[in-house]
Amino acid sequence: MSRFGFGALLLLFAGVVRADSFDNYFNNVLALVPSSKNAEKVTELTPDLMVRHSRVLPNIQGTLLVVKTNEGRFSKLLVQPARQKTSAEDSVPILLIDRFVTYRDGEERAIHAQGKNVRLFGDFRFNLDLGQVVPKELGADLRFVVDGDNISLQPRGKAEIYVVTKHMPEANPPKGTKLVVGEKFEPRYFNGSFKLYDDGRRSGLLKLTVADDGEVSGVYYSDKDGQKYDVTGKVGTPNHQIQFTITFQRTLQTFNGYMFTGDGQAIAGTAKMQEREAGFYAVRVEKE
Repeated sequence: MSRFGFGALLLLFAGVVRADSFDNYFNNVLALVPSSKNAEKVTELTPDLMVRHSRVLPNIQGTLLVVKTNEGRFSKLLVQPARQKTSAEDSVPILLIDRFVTYRDGEERAIHAQGKNVRLFGDFRFNLDLGQVVPKELGADLRFVVDGDNISLQPRGKAEIYVVTKHMPEANPPKGTKLVVGEKFEPRYFNGSFKLYDDGRRSGLLKLTVADDGEVSGVYYSDKDGQKYDVTGKVGTPNHQIQFTITFQRTLQTFNGYMFTGDGQAIAGTAKMQEREAGFYAVRVEKE
């Protein structure tokens, strides 16, 4: 691939490679919220309180909530107070959940439930473990209350609501060392994080570590559900060639690729899963 072609590739996927600030609040960060000075536990989240904290996240408008569910999982929500038109003249208050993610216990990124564009009307209840609006008989984590001018989101049962009042530095992605490729290509250039695109069907975050003997280890986080998988492999001959295997729960997928020797910013090649061969490429990310 030419340098021009690679530049076009980077422009095309620039918005995908870089996650936004909401995405970077992974489960390990959410677990810090109950004791953080940057969050406040509330029993009634009013529209005024939502508006007051609607610009906490960099470059995102909306209030960041962290909820500990009745089943003990952590969930993050981006919410806004809104109104739903019922006729040309009338409307009713609603809570708009722009997006939410509930994480699996003990996992950094593995997703238990997720969704977006959920509208809660008065007396609607929401179960974050199921990721659904539910009747009161099933039990819920949240209830949207509309009683005249008294409007609020309230926890139900053992659930706890925390509003993030200041962006948490723990959610800032680590900055990688900027790669400088010398005249002689070195296997260590494979060290780092890459956004992997597999046959236009799957994608995720690939983290590679190369030992002095060329052995490759690492992890892969699926974009689909955040699940973590082990990666093993070896740098080959020539030394800008790499083979690595992702061990999924029920199968293996092997990748054979070559890193761009001019700048080390991408790997491209073929992947094989259950005798089916297809193309892949991976673009280096300086921030995860």
